[in-house]
Amino acid sequence: MAAEPASYGANNMRVLEGLEAVRKRPGMYIGSTGPNGLHHCVWEVVDNSVDEAMAGHCSRIDITILPDGACQVVDDGRGIPTDMNKQQKMSGVEIALTKLHGGGKFDGEGYKVSGGLHGVGVSVVNALSEKLVVEVDRDGKRHRMEFGKGGVPQTKLEVVGDSPAGRTGTSVTFWPDGTIFETTDFTSRIILERIQMMAFLNKGLEIRFQDKRASTPERTYDNERHTFQYAGGIVDFVKHINKSKESLFSKVGYFEGEDETQEVEIAFQWNSGFNRDGIHSFANGISTMEGGTQEEGFKTALTSTVNKYAKEKGLFSKAKKDLSLTGDDVREGLTAVISVRLQEPQFEGQTKAKLGNTSMRSLVTKVTNDQLAAWLEENPAEGNKVVKKALQAAEAREAAKSARNAIRSKTLLDGAGMPDKLKDCSAKDRSERELFIVEGDSAGGSAVSARDPRTQAILPIRGKILNVERARLDKMLKNTEVQALISAIGAGVGEEFDNEKRRYDKVIAMCDADVDGSHIRTLLLTFFFRQMKPLVESGCIYIAQPPLYSTAVGKEKIYLKDDRAKDAFLADHPNHKKDFQRLKGLGEMDASELEATTMNPDSRTLLQVTVEQAALADEIMSVLMGDDVAARKDFIVTNAKDVKFLDI
Repeated sequence: MAAEPASYGANNMRVLEGLEAVRKRPGMYIGSTGPNGLHHCVWEVVDNSVDEAMAGHCSRIDITILPDGACQVVDDGRGIPTDMNKQQKMSGVEIALTKLHGGGKFDGEGYKVSGGLHGVGVSVVNALSEKLVVEVDRDGKRHRMEFGKGGVPQTKLEVVGDSPAGRTGTSVTFWPDGTIFETTDFTSRIILERIQMMAFLNKGLEIRFQDKRASTPERTYDNERHTFQYAGGIVDFVKHINKSKESLFSKVGYFEGEDETQEVEIAFQWNSGFNRDGIHSFANGISTMEGGTQEEGFKTALTSTVNKYAKEKGLFSKAKKDLSLTGDDVREGLTAVISVRLQEPQFEGQTKAKLGNTSMRSLVTKVTNDQLAAWLEENPAEGNKVVKKALQAAEAREAAKSARNAIRSKTLLDGAGMPDKLKDCSAKDRSERELFIVEGDSAGGSAVSARDPRTQAILPIRGKILNVERARLDKMLKNTEVQALISAIGAGVGEEFDNEKRRYDKVIAMCDADVDGSHIRTLLLTFFFRQMKPLVESGCIYIAQPPLYSTAVGKEKIYLKDDRAKDAFLADHPNHKKDFQRLKGLGEMDASELEATTMNPDSRTLLQVTVEQAALADEIMSVLMGDDVAARKDFIVTNAKDVKFLDI
């Protein structure tokens, strides 16, 4: 136990002033200092421009990665106020860039609705930058101010010339601080995906992106300008998500409503698939991945409205006239986008993942009850198809019930009825327990010998598990390998999945580094995303990184993960003469090799699987695992060179 200091008083306490707190604890403000945190800085700046668009003052946003790696965001909004604030005795620009809770989003007058709720966005970006330059066109003049490392002002706000005729707006250019971030290398794909979603959510807003960096031998940059603008807004968003699926009908439904302080718009379309988590919700342009009151209101009204319509139209058979469709039945194959805007959103936490306003639940319920009923009446052919699909889902639900009960009965007692091939670990503390899902019995044998039996469990699976993207729950639950996965993890499946009941804190897919191994890994990820989504969202899913090559340096054996690692090794060892052995499969490694390279926490590399945007992940899963071969080929060709970080 460390010795206590001689004295402990007020002088031992420290107050972090201004932006210093951000640099000391950046994760509190942007989530992490890895790639996600780096790109979060872009979102914070862009969100301010989107707020201007939502207020009706901005029609175009330009995002550019400059040749030196800086990010520049330019809009044609009103421009940050440049006049002096009497209370703070500084300009509006300096307040926005240096004060953590300073902005125009608190009195309800500058913005009716806003995604940048807490007013910390652009000041946090300034704090975490090596340099930041802001230029504002306002009142016919161009104003400029420059900040140095950590957001320290280098100049006063000064007029540097006249604005182009009639132009207003703001330009923010920032250079991320390499001493804060693990990487300062922006990924164009990540930015493009996010801004496309923003364009969908803001009907008519034009968002352009260009990467001006010069290509290198290691990386090729696409220097083309990409433009996103959608006249249909979220109707186009639903079409985009469903484009790789077989739609149940060609129409995309749409309705909207509002009251004094909030508004909602909903677009929807059913497809022939079996996915039930196709609802994607947003509040003031922010993705509410954990849902909230707007989703609750929609789901409740959707289920009751479809049931009422089916009964009034006599769409249930005489034998099932008393049938009541569940929410799961009605939502099977549904893709819906719910976009709400409100003056004072109540989010749970700084991550803004769940909306809490009860007034929004009431508005969405009322609007859906009224307008979805009218839509079904006006579109009877589509309405009949929706009910027919829901009835088929209800039949499959009953068939799945017995299969699920059979699996559940095996796992009533912890450790009882586990799959025969599961080699469990002995640790009682879940935080220590890891489950390795291993491809094939031979690799399973090596893994059992290589593992730490106290903390590491091994589950071999034979062949390729069922592609759950193309199968209903009843068929899926009859699959032996799927049953083994559900039983081993022990937290249920689908809507009944309870993440708190999981038996392991890490679930690790350990597959061969070849095409078959990649396919099996993708099938596993699809299963977890579709049927155990909270496991993915809580960061419990990992991918093992077994090496592809081995070679010798003197008496030491060196393992190399892939061709890139091999090329880097040869660059560092130009006189290396030894051959490289290609490791074809995990089953060909002896236990000591597997332990040293892939399983030992002190020497292994694990890739954590995360979900940043649920709508994007939904689309990618459908493209990769669905029936549209052309869409899958196009996706793979487009993204093959950009797998530095995996983020589904």
